[in-house]
Amino acid sequence: MVLRSMIPGGLALLHLLLGVLPSASASASASELPPAAAAVRVGVVLDLTSEVGRKSLTCISMALDDFYSAHANSRRRVDLLVRDSRGDVVAAARAAEDLIRNNRVQAIIGPLTSAEAEFIAYLGKHTLTPVLSLAPISAALTPSVAPFFLHTAPIYSSQAELTAAILDKFRWRKAILVYEDSPYGAGILPELVYALQGYNTFITDCVALPIDATENYLDTVVYSLKENSTRVFIVHMLPHLGARFFRQASVADMMSDGYVWIATAGFGSAVDSFGPDRIDDMQGVVTFRPYVQSTDRIMNFTVRFKEKFQMENPGIRGVPSPSLLLLWAYDTAWSLAAAVNRNRVSRSTPGRTLLGAVLDTTFDGLAGRFRLRNGLLQVSTYEVVNIIGKGARTVGFWTPESGIFKNLKANNEKGLKQILWPGDLATAPRGWDVSSTGSPLRVIVPSRHGFDQLVKVSYNPTNISVIVTGYCIDVFDALMKNLPYLVAYQYVPFNDTSTYDSILNLVYEKEADAVVGDTTISTDRMNKVAFTMPYTDIGLSMIVVLKKYSSRSMWIFLQPLTHTLWITSLAFFFLTGFVVWVIEHRINPEFRGTPWQQFGIIFYFAFSTLVFSHKEKLESNLSRLVVIVWVFVVLILTSSYTASLTSMLTFQQFQPTVTSVQDLLRNGHFVGYQRGSTVKYWLEEMGFHKKNLLGYGTVEEYAEALQMGSENGGVSAIFDENPYLKIFLSKYCEGYTMVGPTYRLGGFGFAFMTPAVQEEMARIERKWFGNPGACGSSSDGINSSRLGFSNFSGLFLISGLTSGLALLISLSILVYQKRDELSAEASRTRSMSLQRLHMWLERLRTWYQAQGVTHHQ
Repeated sequence: MVLRSMIPGGLALLHLLLGVLPSASASASASELPPAAAAVRVGVVLDLTSEVGRKSLTCISMALDDFYSAHANSRRRVDLLVRDSRGDVVAAARAAEDLIRNNRVQAIIGPLTSAEAEFIAYLGKHTLTPVLSLAPISAALTPSVAPFFLHTAPIYSSQAELTAAILDKFRWRKAILVYEDSPYGAGILPELVYALQGYNTFITDCVALPIDATENYLDTVVYSLKENSTRVFIVHMLPHLGARFFRQASVADMMSDGYVWIATAGFGSAVDSFGPDRIDDMQGVVTFRPYVQSTDRIMNFTVRFKEKFQMENPGIRGVPSPSLLLLWAYDTAWSLAAAVNRNRVSRSTPGRTLLGAVLDTTFDGLAGRFRLRNGLLQVSTYEVVNIIGKGARTVGFWTPESGIFKNLKANNEKGLKQILWPGDLATAPRGWDVSSTGSPLRVIVPSRHGFDQLVKVSYNPTNISVIVTGYCIDVFDALMKNLPYLVAYQYVPFNDTSTYDSILNLVYEKEADAVVGDTTISTDRMNKVAFTMPYTDIGLSMIVVLKKYSSRSMWIFLQPLTHTLWITSLAFFFLTGFVVWVIEHRINPEFRGTPWQQFGIIFYFAFSTLVFSHKEKLESNLSRLVVIVWVFVVLILTSSYTASLTSMLTFQQFQPTVTSVQDLLRNGHFVGYQRGSTVKYWLEEMGFHKKNLLGYGTVEEYAEALQMGSENGGVSAIFDENPYLKIFLSKYCEGYTMVGPTYRLGGFGFAFMTPAVQEEMARIERKWFGNPGACGSSSDGINSSRLGFSNFSGLFLISGLTSGLALLISLSILVYQKRDELSAEASRTRSMSLQRLHMWLERLRTWYQAQGVTHHQ
């Protein structure tokens, strides 16, 4: 390896003007190269005023030393020219330009900050010089934008998905993002927002911290975050700023119970390099980093690195273990040395040649498999760690294909191991708290009369307090209790309920935060306010009066069975009689006689089973089996018929007065609706004239109008949404029914439904609407007692299979017994057929000959 200082005395002033300083590590000379080795100049631009910059340079030099120790006969060797950017973007750009134009370097390694890296990336594009950078850049710097820029450290493009997966794992739906104000920090925003939306999670606030933020500035930011009710924070910044930020958060007592801190991989990759004092400020933080397997090679490198860095920097004590960034710096230098050694750099296009060589370089480095794809280092597995005690403890892993799992074993058990959160809590915080300055949500509740089961507002005269009850209130309270965080809210009654649009305008004008009540979702209303998923039955139905039904028809005895069942029964009567006759008539004299007599026996025997009065004695066991099964079917059928007919003759039946909307429109009947609702609009859309629509406000008015009927100033039907009709039927159980189709509407809505509250929803509905099955409806009338084919299809199937099987067995026995006769008959038939064929051929031949003679003449 060669390290050279490229600042000769005559150019000292020029370099001072450019802001370029020599490296303290530049010690070797070109004379150290083997005689046959050619030097390939490579520039290094690092912030040597920072500890991470000096450590990176140490790792780069160690990589070259190790490579050339393993490849002593290399004919081309890397000659490093080091420049100090001092953490300044302009100085870094000037240093890179000087290295490219004046020193003719073939490639550049560095720098470590995203702002410096982006400047040098575009410089490399215009000068065709490969730039190998470890800076945490944004995903926007793609190969198409900067084709000569190679990112030899992961860009963490998939960490947004991992962050969202962790939030979803603990059901945190809101978080605050704190990021450094740099291209790297802001680059995660689009990806993170998109990933969180897939889990129904949202960023409630974003706070950008300047890279050079002062302690006072950090204090101001931390205490403003403390006043927020959200307690889940995503920290996306580099290690130096992140450590300072966590220090101020610890001072503000924000590393305590109830807080959640999730740091991204740019911070997590450096956790092992933090000292004990910094680790103490991060207790309970969850972070992640690309997974690097601990090997003997890494342990040996760690020992050598500490010794070398201590030797180069004698003023530093207690050198920590190298971070992942330093391992990638080592692999970067190794990849460049391998590319130079394996490929001859073209004089005409040295940059393109070296770029292609590095892209084709693949090897097992300290940080794992080194392979660049589209100019980016590929990372497949992330390690989730929990900072606790004196360092970081692995609690799980994540891959884009498998998600979060506990270990790398074959079973891939889902989830994470036990995490100790800030305050040494083993239970995950809820992620939400009521802030000291936060005010509860103002939830408007309509104060109305008529349907108290939905919403009822009353007042306590003792302490002049408001009491709000009802189905909608219970559902809203249950949903808020099941949220993974606490939300403070208060109900505010609203007395003007002439129209619900006036209530919704309060939300639209930001005078209220929400409306809870029997508010129907509609398209016009959704243009003003945001509704949630409906939590009630979605539909518009009608209620009509039931009238008594008494049949005086002389054919009522046919009504217990449907037409299909009657036809099927008759068919099986004949089938059973026919099967018994086929089996018995050869062996039983009682089933013989003239054709008319045998037909009468079939008919009589089949129908005599209805009263079990058949007198014919059966000889065959097969026919006995058929009759036994059929008698069982007849027994069930007659018993059911008797019960159904008895019900029709003895119990009072009801039928609806109106069965369809078309009947109402055709006859011009009056119909009712609830005043102030959107139902009137939908009735007009159906074709009802305004003069035929009457509005009512209570269930009592509904019942009175229906009893009066259209002829006496009332209505023939009431149209309303299903929840209101359920309330009506819960009070007026007898004499009314819901008929006709259900027209789908928006329903009531204010909150998202979750599986955890489904049982609670059912309990609340029974509380306010009663048991849905408690009020038996008589609207089916006569049809409720009729029996259909589906009720007995199983019995008919058994009987049919039994008869068919018995018939098949009987025919098989007959064929077997008559096999000799059948064979002889077949032979005679075959012989007669041959004789007839011979005679036909003779006649054909004679005719042909006769035709020939005629033609000859």
